[in-house]
Amino acid sequence: MAGAAFVADLSGALYWEDERLLVVSDLHLEKGSSFAMRGVLLPPYDTVATLGRLGAVIARFNPNTVIALGDSFHDRDAHGRLSPANRDILTALQARRDWIWIAGNHDPDLPSDFGGSVAAEVAVGAVAFRHEPTGACGEIAGHLHPKARVSRRGRSIERRCFAGDGTRVVMPAFGAYAGGLNIRDAAFARLFGGAAFTAHVLGDNRLHAIAASRCC
Repeated sequence: MAGAAFVADLSGALYWEDERLLVVSDLHLEKGSSFAMRGVLLPPYDTVATLGRLGAVIARFNPNTVIALGDSFHDRDAHGRLSPANRDILTALQARRDWIWIAGNHDPDLPSDFGGSVAAEVAVGAVAFRHEPTGACGEIAGHLHPKARVSRRGRSIERRCFAGDGTRVVMPAFGAYAGGLNIRDAAFARLFGGAAFTAHVLGDNRLHAIAASRCC
């Protein structure tokens, strides 16, 4: 895309080897505690699970830079609810590398002293990284939480996916409790201008490239 080669990882992360740059989107840390504050009780393990998966993919690729594409925290106060242990995990993940928080609609006011830097969007060469997709060429974005449903032999399965057409990509949500929007939703048709695009579906052991038109 935009003359750059990316690796779509089974974890839901994207890696740009030439730049040693890792991209994740929509961590939604502390979603569980946010729901608990509203009386909806979920097991309070989403943050540690998400950070554990993030730590594993960082260890695998050892990037120089990590870009978190917005909605890293589930609400404006979520960073303040991180436990000391989870803060320590996040600090360790940031050590010896550049870390860029892209502001999202859930976390528009990230504190600048939380480690790393905060930006509305970032461009590296011809590639733009932002939270909400605009449909521009060379864009990597999140926000929509794409997922695909595939039917086969009378059974259907639904999984998170990358949605892309070779000129733009919408990344899957990385957070343990993040939901998803079916790629057959009109939001994706508008984004890709009605053109054909592909769902790179996160399977059990590998990604599966499936034309969006074949999904249901």
